[in-house]
Amino acid sequence: MWVSTIRLLSCRNSLTPFKFSSFTSLALADQIAHCFPNPNGKKRTILIRDSSLEHSVELDTSRVVEILNSLKKEPIFALSFFNYVKNSGFSHDVDAYSMIIRILCKSGLNRKLNSLLKDLVSSKENLGFDISTLFDVLFKSYKGSASLVRAFDELIKVYVDIGMLDEAVDAFFQIGTHGFIPDVRSYNFLLKRLIDRGKPKIARAVYHQLKRFGMNENVYTFSILIKALCKEGNWEEALDILKEMKEMGIDPDVFTYTTLVDGICSCGKSDLGYELLSAARGMGVPMNVFSYNTVIRGFCDKKQLREAECVLEDMEKQGLVPDRYSYRSLIGAYCRNGNLWRALFLHDEMLLKGIKTNCVIISLILQSLFRMGMAVEVVDYFQKFKDAGLFLDEVVYNTAIDAHCKLGKMKKAVELLNEMKGRRLVPDTIHYTSLIGGYCRLGELDDAWKLFTYMFEIDLVPDIVTYNTLASGFCRHGLVQEAFELLDSMLDRGVKPNDVTYSMVIGGLCKGGKLKEAETFFNTLEKKELAQSVATFSAMVNGYCDVGHLIEAYGLFVRFSKKGIVPDEIARSKLISGLCKAGDVERASSVLKLMLAMDVTPDEIAYSKLIASFSRVGDMKKAWCLFENLVESGLTPDLITYTTLMNGYCKVNRLQEACDVFNKMKEKGIKPDVITYTVLLDGHLKENFQGRARLRKEKGKGGVDAKSLELLRQMTEMEVEPDTICYTVLMDGCCKNERVQDALNIFGEMLERGLTPDAVTYTVLVTGYCSLGEIDKAVKLVDEMIVKGIEPDILTFSVLDDAIMKAKKAQFQQ
Repeated sequence: MWVSTIRLLSCRNSLTPFKFSSFTSLALADQIAHCFPNPNGKKRTILIRDSSLEHSVELDTSRVVEILNSLKKEPIFALSFFNYVKNSGFSHDVDAYSMIIRILCKSGLNRKLNSLLKDLVSSKENLGFDISTLFDVLFKSYKGSASLVRAFDELIKVYVDIGMLDEAVDAFFQIGTHGFIPDVRSYNFLLKRLIDRGKPKIARAVYHQLKRFGMNENVYTFSILIKALCKEGNWEEALDILKEMKEMGIDPDVFTYTTLVDGICSCGKSDLGYELLSAARGMGVPMNVFSYNTVIRGFCDKKQLREAECVLEDMEKQGLVPDRYSYRSLIGAYCRNGNLWRALFLHDEMLLKGIKTNCVIISLILQSLFRMGMAVEVVDYFQKFKDAGLFLDEVVYNTAIDAHCKLGKMKKAVELLNEMKGRRLVPDTIHYTSLIGGYCRLGELDDAWKLFTYMFEIDLVPDIVTYNTLASGFCRHGLVQEAFELLDSMLDRGVKPNDVTYSMVIGGLCKGGKLKEAETFFNTLEKKELAQSVATFSAMVNGYCDVGHLIEAYGLFVRFSKKGIVPDEIARSKLISGLCKAGDVERASSVLKLMLAMDVTPDEIAYSKLIASFSRVGDMKKAWCLFENLVESGLTPDLITYTTLMNGYCKVNRLQEACDVFNKMKEKGIKPDVITYTVLLDGHLKENFQGRARLRKEKGKGGVDAKSLELLRQMTEMEVEPDTICYTVLMDGCCKNERVQDALNIFGEMLERGLTPDAVTYTVLVTGYCSLGEIDKAVKLVDEMIVKGIEPDILTFSVLDDAIMKAKKAQFQQ
């Protein structure tokens, strides 16, 4: 009878048509008669209506629980009754909820259970109990039953789905105190969500707590923990987890190893990640393409590109087929490192293997070409990819538009913008900004302005980059007033100028020859305390340097350094380089000292320029001191710096110090080039000429001393080919040692190698012939120069004229 009554209630509750029978209606009135007092002390009446009858039913909590228990074999009707009574104003207590949860669990109606718990957790009504109380009742009533496991699993899902992770953690700890061990799947679900939401430490705490409660982990649990540890950078502890698994007799699967390899590589230990991958493969674990791609990406991130390619090769040896992600990491890394040709080679290799490229890889290649200033190649490759029928996205199109703008082909750039629209690609602010920048570079500011105003017409809001680009264009072409009006317009439209805006205006004014206006603008910013930023200050220093006002740049640098503000690396390097080039070594050195005083480490270029400047003036003490500072600051001197220092020592006849620097350079693993060897050869040959007459006689007809011969031998071993300057130095050494024939032999060898002698080379030989008094041969060499189109310089004619005059004088004296 209860069943028919509840069916009646459930049908009414769900608005499903239902026809009362007189029997059912009378049964309803007869069977439910107990009164239920509501919270206000009044009795709660539940009405059941049909077209002809109205019946009132009064219920209390115990009767509701009794009815639910009688309907446990018909859970749908039980839930309908529960909801009907609740929607009629009846407040269920903890026992009623406990009963309906048990019914839903036993029947496997997980979705309905999830919905019920979600309503309960999200309820803002005063239920008279909390969730922990409800589960306390469930623990006492149904301890150890599968129903409790299912209920708890759904509660955890509800908490996680609505973002109540702390409550989910508390629930886990609560069940542990009752001696209840939840399902491991629910446990793994919580751990994973905690890690995904950036709470790996909490995940680990939950793990350790439940382990004390006797929780039994599975392989997936350990994989999740490994991921958590790696996210924290604790890859060593992650490896310990792997050992713990093996000790417990749990065999790590491919997912475990892949997670650990990925984590180790993300911690910058790609070599270790690759060792682990290889070890897992050796144990028969079928490592997949994703694992190899993770290692390749890790090596690429560390710029260990040769190692990354070795992993790619190994991957193919193991019978795995690389995908576009394998190649994308390598291509992207080579593009970022400026080795575009290797990137293009790998792209071609990828295509030959039948691996389709995509717009992401294409974008990497085109952007790399653009950064290298190869705008023509960008256009060519873009057309090639387009003709191949490949999908090209907005990013690729923007790179092509940028390239056309850089080439000054604005008509073609606009055509590409319209082509995008035809392909249902929507141009955005970036595309229009590129076009505006192109017009500004050409000085077509009217077109730039029209395009700028057109953006507003199509509801495309210019961003700060758009404003900066246009403002810079105005300044560069002398439209200072228009630039300032644009800045006012920015403020009116709610776009606040930033440091880049100010720096671009200053840079544009300086490049446009408006230095005074740039100074005035900068001073105005300084009064408003807007010039204190590194970008703005650096722009003014750069502007001064670009127009050769180095003293003003230096004065500005000194003034701002007292405020603790230092320009960026480019401005610092430009200032030091400019001062060094102008021969103002003292001011350049002062800039470096001020930088060091403010704990700013100069770069290798700054040190190299100063070392070269002091070496040029012969102050090797200061040059060497700077070199030591460079090394002590953690920077690595390059080949140019070492060679510059050696050249300085050779110029002041301190050959031994030059040789010491040369040996130190080789100890550091830096390979000498032809310039380095030429500097040392020149030094040895000049030392041989100066003050070693006796030793020269002992050497016989060689014309080159033993040390020089040793350097030539080293060049051969290092496969360093002599160039024209190197041969000229050798010839000069021979001629100064009165070995003109040896010089001619070297000259012939140089010609055989296909090298072209220059005016200096011929002048050396002319000088050699003249020193021996063989004027006719010297004259023939000069004639040969002219025939070959090599213009003799002043020194050539001076040497020849002096020799002729000496010969005539000697003839006259006879």
